[in-house]
Amino acid sequence: MIIRVTLGLILLAASQIANASLPDFATIVEETSPAVVKIIAQAKAPSPAAREQLEELEQLPDALRRFFQDREPQAPRGGGTGSGFIISKEGYIVTNHHVVAQADEVIVRLSDRREFDATVIGTDQRSDLALLQVDANDLPFLQLGKSSELKVGEWVLAIGSPFGLDYSVTAGIVSAKGRSLPTERGENYVPFIQTDVAINPGNSGGPLFNLQGEVVGVNSQIFTRSGGSIGLSFAIPAKVVKNIIEQLEVNGEVVRGWLGVSIQNVDRTLAESFDLDRPRGALVAQVGKDSPAERAGIESGDIIVEVDGEQIEVSADLPHVIGLIAPGSKVPVSVIREGKERSVRVEIGALEANEVARVVASASEPGTLQALGMVVRELQETDENPSDLRGGVLVTKVDDESAADESGVRAGDILTRFGRTPISRLADMESAIEQIKPGDSVSLRLIRQGSPQFIGIKVPEND
Repeated sequence: MIIRVTLGLILLAASQIANASLPDFATIVEETSPAVVKIIAQAKAPSPAAREQLEELEQLPDALRRFFQDREPQAPRGGGTGSGFIISKEGYIVTNHHVVAQADEVIVRLSDRREFDATVIGTDQRSDLALLQVDANDLPFLQLGKSSELKVGEWVLAIGSPFGLDYSVTAGIVSAKGRSLPTERGENYVPFIQTDVAINPGNSGGPLFNLQGEVVGVNSQIFTRSGGSIGLSFAIPAKVVKNIIEQLEVNGEVVRGWLGVSIQNVDRTLAESFDLDRPRGALVAQVGKDSPAERAGIESGDIIVEVDGEQIEVSADLPHVIGLIAPGSKVPVSVIREGKERSVRVEIGALEANEVARVVASASEPGTLQALGMVVRELQETDENPSDLRGGVLVTKVDDESAADESGVRAGDILTRFGRTPISRLADMESAIEQIKPGDSVSLRLIRQGSPQFIGIKVPEND
């Protein structure tokens, strides 16, 4: 009898502990769902050219087509649906850009089944956000929370209309933060929140809540092989949403901060060559002419490790931070140059809504030198190279399994820097080679097909 009573008490205690640790999703849903809306985007029938594009998209291999799965493919065919949420009593509504991008008419349906025609105040393709407005009074609305305080492993939940199933609720945890998912144009301004919340087509534009009932993200994309959720969904952080929506409300478009550099990640070999304690920061491969970075004195080969108090751990962090800084702001930027950290003050430039960020290269002239398994010579007028190149040496051959080959150097690359030595002519290369020792790690800056990048090369011990 004592054993049975004790066992019963243990099971009861275990049950109470389990129940106590689970969040109260029901209360959150009850309080927030009235401000969640369904977006009905109505579009004209597609043109023959648009139909042809859709057919081409359907012919893509799964590995490529999956990136477009949550782009509401129904919309261009005459209409589609998505989700959104009200953020003010004035009737402003947030959703995704791709939900309304092709729409000629947008209808908003509330949870009480009232419907309103919506005006598109503005959209931003780079962040995949759109701001709508409806003419209605006394609407419930939601608060944007602090996405920066989210922790990996924290509970979150979503409300939306997946596959047209209105006001469906799903929950899960934050899987990761700061995920970079470059757009088709290679731009990367959103540090996505990754979750395992079940998100499907139709959830796009809907809110992601924390356990305080605050909106910490806007559901935007999924990774899928089947067209449905496999536990890899991505939301735009509330910090980004707030910045974009405020600009759309005031100006109808978005202007981002711009630094004017081409960057890359720092791997282990590059970290050693730049005397870093570990791989970190954004390595500046190129500085744009007359850019904010050039005016501030940032140089090719600098490693940006902090901007305005925000740590830059990987290169993808830099556009996330710079893009949210108001143009004209003067901010401190910490760089590592020649093994020492220094601070420069940069006045951030502006990247207009439809402007594409570009960086213009610089470094040309005539010999041959063989080292580290590669043969280089001076540039000649007959060589194909960027018109504004003012120096460098051309790699004409790379030996198989050599140090250069293993580091990724290729014939046709133009070397413009070896270690800390700028390379304008072959003599510069000869001088730089004389300074290296067996076992050294050396960084090479090169131009490949018009794009600058750094490569780390390990000098063989027996050289």
